[in-house]
Parts: sequence; C-alpha cells; structure tokens
Amino acid sequence: MNVNLEVVTIPVSDVERALEFYRDRLGWRVDTDVEAGGDVHIVQITPTGEGHTSIVFGSGIPTAPPGSQRHLELVTSDIVATRQELVERGVSISEVYHGAGSPFFPAARMPGPDPNRASYNSYASFEDPDGNGWTLQEITTRMPGREPGA
Repeated sequence: MNVNLEVVTIPVSDVERALEFYRDRLGWRVDTDVEAGGDVHIVQITPTGEGHTSIVFGSGIPTAPPGSQRHLELVTSDIVATRQELVERGVSISEVYHGAGSPFFPAARMPGPDPNRASYNSYASFEDPDGNGWTLQEITTRMPGREPGA
C-alpha cells in the first residue's frame, strides 16, 4: 500500500484570526478559502517547503474543541534560522531545546540545539492563537527510507 497524509484538520474558534496567523505570520500558502453560505467557511492552507501536507480549518465543519491539537510537527534543516524567522514574523516561540524525548517530556528538555546538531534531536515549540501546539524539529540528514519520495 502506498498512502500519504495530505490534510490535517485543526480546530479553531475564529477563522479570520487563524487565517491571519497561518497566512500572514507563518507565510503559508492559501489553497482554498471558501465561504459556502450560512456559517460555513473553510480554509485549506499549506506550509512552505517541499511537503504536501496541508491543514484545514473553518467554521460550520465538525471538529474538536479549539486548541485541542497537540504536537503537530514541522521539519526544518536549520532550526536556529527558522526559529529566528518566526520570531521576526511575530510568532511567540520557545527557545531551541534538545534532550531525550523532548517534545513529549518537557522535564527532559535541555536548552539550546543538540550539541552535535544531530538530526531529529533539536526542537522549538509554538502555538496558534487558539492554542493548537506545533513542534519544530531539525532534520539535516534523514534516516534511511525516510527521504522525501521514499
């Protein structure tokens, strides 16, 4: 079987505020912005980079409580530079951290990037305006079989 995760729905309380955050602050591409009448407003937006997974949010669509998504993961090849760009865009983001199981076990976090800058070991975290949690992870060399298109 060959399948891809292409769209993830995130719950938001205010579509316009979420659109401003993802489009204007993060600089993501708007694929669809449809107001279907009544209380239905659906937005699909795609992060920068070479991946193909998008997020969908809106009003009038079934979803979980706003802010309930956790550990949505974004990957970058330079966590320090990407974090700095997010700060410059007005995103409130944690300092870079590393440590065993860091995204899942905050008590294990140590400040700064992994001392060896090893792939899969450095992180930073931020939330959207509703509190949906995002984790930025640095990957410079992928594990065998995890290369894009593999």
